[in-house]
Amino acid sequence: MRIDLSDTTSSKINKALVQGRRAIGTPAVGMVLTMVIVTDEENAYDSVKAAEEASHEHPSRTLVVIKRHARNPRERTRSRLDAEVRVGSEAGTGETVVLRMYGDVSEHADSVVLPLLLPDAPVVVWWPVDAPGHPARDPLGALAQRRITDLYAVEDPLRTLQTRVRSYAPGDTDLAWTRLTPWRSMLAAALDQARMPVISAAVEAEADNPAAELLARWLQARLGVPVEQVVTAGPVVTGVRLGTAAGEIVIDRPEGPLATLTLPDQPSRTLALKVRTTAELIAEELRRLDADEMYAVALRGGEDTEETAVHV
Repeated sequence: MRIDLSDTTSSKINKALVQGRRAIGTPAVGMVLTMVIVTDEENAYDSVKAAEEASHEHPSRTLVVIKRHARNPRERTRSRLDAEVRVGSEAGTGETVVLRMYGDVSEHADSVVLPLLLPDAPVVVWWPVDAPGHPARDPLGALAQRRITDLYAVEDPLRTLQTRVRSYAPGDTDLAWTRLTPWRSMLAAALDQARMPVISAAVEAEADNPAAELLARWLQARLGVPVEQVVTAGPVVTGVRLGTAAGEIVIDRPEGPLATLTLPDQPSRTLALKVRTTAELIAEELRRLDADEMYAVALRGGEDTEETAVHV
């Protein structure tokens, strides 16, 4: 069911949500969190689709904040809030409210969102693009237990990464880090099998890849060895090499969903290592809403070192 509201208020939106639930016979219970998506019109469709897919694992109320600019100059200072309320099959397993804000109201989005949050439920804010420099100090970010950004969506990811280092607060995370979960799991499992000290490390990836930078920093912090970054044709991270006295531990994924794991004195084996969808990444982030301590380690792991990129 879909209800369109023009020039509305948060109170009227809440009433529309109640009306929609009654119309389809669905109570509000069962939703575990509020997801706030701050995006633009261009990226709204894909972001909402990803959130609705993730809601099958984490039923939630999704609030989509879109700040619009009036076409008529005379209307640019006029505040207006339009809303699109979706319940039932239109909104995955939860509820979705698309909020389009015009004029001064867009500067106070938190005052619109606050009355629409589920009571006594955690809040997650996700910026698919154009995240603030300091997410925790952003008025919407301050409402949340978890704040999700994406370095892949910015023009200069490595420069923005340095900004993230300075602005980090518990609850911050980034989808560039989430994309590394399978890599980190496989590397940890490989080291458990090899059980020998690592004396060198290298991360192979396309140029200026933020996930590769985070992986290199994490390895450096955890292994205590310099990490070389090797630039390849990609896509994204294509391999990790850990040097030991007995030989190299290698995870190689030049392309496709499969990777090859090689351990010293053992036959190579094939592992599944696909590039995951945005919906899968968001679903993973919603499984734990406490501080991502390893992300903080990865951010700061390479601050005081100088890494060299070698083109192959």
